[in-house]
Amino acid sequence: MARKMKTKKAEIRKLSDGDLGKELEDAHRRFFSLRLQWETRQLTNHNEIPRMQRQIARLKTIQRERELAKSGRSAG
Repeated sequence: MARKMKTKKAEIRKLSDGDLGKELEDAHRRFFSLRLQWETRQLTNHNEIPRMQRQIARLKTIQRERELAKSGRSAG
C-alpha cells in the first residue's frame, strides 16, 4: 500500500484492465484500513474516508464503462 493511488480520471483511464482491477483491490484494502482506524479512533484525518469512497466509485465507473464498451462491440 505504499504506492500512491491514481486519482485523476485521465491517469485511471490509461491503466490496463488488469491494472485497473489491482488498483480497485488496493482501494478496497485502503478503505477497510481507514474504517478500522476510524473505529479504533486512530484516524486523524476523517476526510480520507469519503475521499476513498469516491475513488472506489471512480474506479468502478471506469471499469463498468469498459465492460459496456466491450459488450457493445461484440453485440453490434
